[in-house]
Parts: sequence; structure tokens; C-alpha cells
Amino acid sequence: MEISISTNTEEVIVTLVGSIYVEDAAVLREKLIAFVESEYKQFFIKLHGVDYIDSSGLGVLVAIQKKALQKNGSVTLVGAKGVVKELLELTRLNQVFRMQS
Repeated sequence: MEISISTNTEEVIVTLVGSIYVEDAAVLREKLIAFVESEYKQFFIKLHGVDYIDSSGLGVLVAIQKKALQKNGSVTLVGAKGVVKELLELTRLNQVFRMQS
């Protein structure tokens, strides 16, 4: 999995490419938690290039959402498609996150 992260005043824009498995999820979690602890509140996670995400990856998204909400922020998932979109719908996480196409 490839992770690209850019920031502006209060937003973190994360672009993910590839498949997200347990090893990748741990790396992603560490990187994003550092931004939450640095007072960033809005996270936009671009999933256009993600072809699979396992339960660990979903868990990271939920953890970041929880931490962002505690700081009056949010996580928006952008461009989920195919299997990733189906997993988000199946787990009803599409109702937990803000979703953009």
C-alpha cells in the first residue's frame, strides 16, 4: 500500500493506493494518530486507488474517526468503490463516516 499525506491549516488529506492489510493498517494508524495529536481535526481519506481493505484497515478508520470526533473533527471517506465500497456498506460504516464519491 502507498500512503501520501498532505496538510493545510486544519485538514489532513490522505491518499491511499493498493490493498490495506494488517501490516499496512498499523503504519497508517501511527501516521494518522500523530496528526490527530497535533490538533488536526478534519481528515479526508481518498480511497480511489484502494482495491481491498481488511478488518484491521477498517478498524484504523474507525479509531481515527473516534479520535477526530473527540476533538470536534471528522473523517470523510472519498471515492470508495468496488469491494471497498461493498465492505463499508456491509459493515454499515458508510453510515458512520461522511462519504463522498
